[in-house]
Amino acid sequence: MWKLLISFLYLAAFAAAQTSTKKPSPWQTLKGDAPLVIANGGFSGLFPHSSSIAYAFALQTGLPNTILWCDVQLTSDGYGVCLPDLLLNNGSDTGDQFPNKKKTYLINGNRTTGWFSVDFTLSELSKVSLIQGVYSRTFQFDQNLFPVMTIQEVVKQVKPPGLWLNIQHAAFFDQHKLNIRSFVLSTSRSSIVNYISSPEVNFLKSIVARLKATPTKLVFRFLGKKDIEPSTNQTYDSLLKNLTFIKTFASGILVPKTYIWPVDPKLNLQPSTSVVIDAHKEGLKIYASDFANDVPLAYDFSYDPVDEYLKFIDNDNFSVDGVLSDFPITPSAAIDCYSHMDKNDSSPAKPLIITHEGASGDYPGCTDLAYKKAITDGADILDCPVQMTKDGLPFCLGSINLIDRTNAVQAYSTLTMDIPELNGAGIFSFNLTWKEIQDLKPQIFNPYAEEKLYRNQNNKNKGNLMLLSDFLGLAYNATSISGVVISIEEASFLAKQGLSVTDAVLDALSTNDYDNQTIKRVMIQSTNSAVLTKIKEKKNFEFVYEVDEVIRDALNSTMLDIKKFADAVVIKKKSVFSRNNIGFLIGTTDVVPKLKAFKLPVYVKLFQNEFFPQAWDFFSDARVELNSFVVGADIDGVITEFPRTANNYRRNRCLGLGTNTPPYMTPVEPGSLLTVVLPQPPAQAPSPVLSDSNVLEPPLPSVAVAPTTANTTTPALPPTNPRNGQSKLVLSVLVANLPLLLAAILSL
Repeated sequence: MWKLLISFLYLAAFAAAQTSTKKPSPWQTLKGDAPLVIANGGFSGLFPHSSSIAYAFALQTGLPNTILWCDVQLTSDGYGVCLPDLLLNNGSDTGDQFPNKKKTYLINGNRTTGWFSVDFTLSELSKVSLIQGVYSRTFQFDQNLFPVMTIQEVVKQVKPPGLWLNIQHAAFFDQHKLNIRSFVLSTSRSSIVNYISSPEVNFLKSIVARLKATPTKLVFRFLGKKDIEPSTNQTYDSLLKNLTFIKTFASGILVPKTYIWPVDPKLNLQPSTSVVIDAHKEGLKIYASDFANDVPLAYDFSYDPVDEYLKFIDNDNFSVDGVLSDFPITPSAAIDCYSHMDKNDSSPAKPLIITHEGASGDYPGCTDLAYKKAITDGADILDCPVQMTKDGLPFCLGSINLIDRTNAVQAYSTLTMDIPELNGAGIFSFNLTWKEIQDLKPQIFNPYAEEKLYRNQNNKNKGNLMLLSDFLGLAYNATSISGVVISIEEASFLAKQGLSVTDAVLDALSTNDYDNQTIKRVMIQSTNSAVLTKIKEKKNFEFVYEVDEVIRDALNSTMLDIKKFADAVVIKKKSVFSRNNIGFLIGTTDVVPKLKAFKLPVYVKLFQNEFFPQAWDFFSDARVELNSFVVGADIDGVITEFPRTANNYRRNRCLGLGTNTPPYMTPVEPGSLLTVVLPQPPAQAPSPVLSDSNVLEPPLPSVAVAPTTANTTTPALPPTNPRNGQSKLVLSVLVANLPLLLAAILSL
């Protein structure tokens, strides 16, 4: 007897010890489980909501336990179908098929006109096809005639690992003598229903007792804070203050994401509320809704939807228990690949991250703040697109036209010139002195302003422009930065203005001791081979040739020509994956394999986080796009305005897994989505092949003698900030401004 008792106590102690040494869960969900991904109507960010292909694609690209969401609507003969809205015209062609069945009903106190499921039999709805209900998304799948599906058809055909039924308008169905309660209870007996949600208290209370002994979980859905819940006649904001009451009939709550992380009207993220912690204290799971990759996010997320998800699932205080998303591939990757990454982990060498005007997606390009953020964000190479001032000083700016990146049009409108060689009218840097340019306000560049997609307006005029010498000093002192790339364009034109940009760059590099060190890489980039040839004759830097046109291949002889003056090549994204005029990838070109065959590293531009310029194949997710180029096309480096996104991508734990790579980290197959489009679009003319005549340029012209006047004075030479912290004079301007200097001396 005692031996048995001692054995029992020993086993209990052993079990307790095992439990105590078990690694705690990193998730701050209610039960410590990883958050769920709930696919809103399947992959509705791309395909018609609730269509068979949307449901199947969500499971194909998401986590193994992805839950499929079905918004249940009842037909007049009592069948439950999955459709995104009570109004059938929001997601189907019902209005086209039945133009005379338009009705007006009172819904939650509002007169609503359209086509409603309660006015159609299931047989009638069999003539209806599902279409994309969000106008900003592609409508190219609308002609596939995807049918309306019953819940039983979804279960039978798609076989989801989990099913979530949302009953949005139970009271409306009751008014039309359709018993939604009986339908839901019957469905839960014939099919496994994991979750049932509703924004109506009375409906959930009416079924809670019948479902207590089943695995089905009831979730109360919160709508807008000022909206009225019809059963209690209270606002949802009021009900949020009484979670104890909610717990009497539900095991969880579903809230709009702004309940958790509010966003002000200017798209600034506000401090988080206590709603997640409050729900967990009450024993309620909490799910967040309204996630979509193709809507403007709070500026804090820099158009990176993965960062937004991580804010909800991986912060120091809480984690929601699940997210409802139109793009389930993104939260799947966020949960499995990007969450709980060790901030001290070193970044892999590939891809090389090269900035485009610094972190210009978050600050005005080429400002000190844009460069400092790029350093913090994990960039490898800082870039400086060099422009020249009137007084011969090289500085960093993304355009020779000051209108594009500063407020020059307000300050110097009288200096506007029309120069066809420089793409038309503008206020050009070579017409202003450095002092005048310093007085300008930098402006954040908004490439998609016409689409109402703006970059962080809080930072729109922040930062200071930098001389090339100051840029070089900043880069040298940044230990995490492995090198710089200096881009030189319009050298021939500037030479005619009496300005030698190549000499100015070489002098700045020499003044800052870049030509006598091996710590930092120095890359000289240009679309003009003559620029690279001229500098290569004088210095042994790395030379990068930029192909400024979209190509599909290159001649072998052209490759040999490029190798004479360049060590690497920059190409456009469309030169890697060809794309048609309706936004789909067509296929992969031969450009990257050809360059690699000639041992030329391939850097690709331009990577931006905004969803608008992306091909539909990338699901409005900048990291899906990066993965497809880096892993799928095997490029060596990315040129990006958002280095933080690129650095976080290359650090994720789902890379390098070979055959074990999860589907949400598998590169897209160019052309695969296009095969689903009906009818097939007409073929497009192929891009050209890069030939010798495209890359060989005449030598740069001699620098012209600049015109002088009797009042010409020597420009003040600004101090630099070299790596030793001591000020130096920029002697490089003496060469470029020698005619001006002589004229000034002679006038004394």
